[in-house]
Amino acid sequence: MNKLTDSAKSHHFKTHRRTISETDIVTFVNVVGLHEPFFIDMEYIRENMTGSHRSRFAPGPMVISLGMGLLATYVAGIIKGTLKGHEVGPFGGMTGVQARLRGALFPGDTIHVEGEARLLPTTSRGYTLMELQHLVINQRGETIADFTETITFLPAAPAP
Repeated sequence: MNKLTDSAKSHHFKTHRRTISETDIVTFVNVVGLHEPFFIDMEYIRENMTGSHRSRFAPGPMVISLGMGLLATYVAGIIKGTLKGHEVGPFGGMTGVQARLRGALFPGDTIHVEGEARLLPTTSRGYTLMELQHLVINQRGETIADFTETITFLPAAPAP
């Protein structure tokens, strides 16, 4: 597991766990339309894949989506705690994601997210950026995904 950096403007977090089912994977693949043989054709998988990948596994975008979803119930408190003592404008949305997949997610795996929210210096145009680093960790303690989403807060309104 990665060691998260310490900062005066950061907030560490850990989510609850979730066990992934084959139905979860099939549903995601169908909703998103990832109808690649790696995800929908078990005969193709058995004939063309090796090792543990000879069974169904989750696509990378699903791992990232699950990581964001596990954080969803905590994110408002994390943002509030990270912004404490800082004047910012309204929430402006997510402006980027940088991701690295390190392992596979299989049916029956149980994952959780550990991470850190970091407040970045205000931009020259008055925007405040926050990075939310997510480490998606399985039941064996292996980090299977490491991604950081960047969220933006608009400039604070000038005082009347």
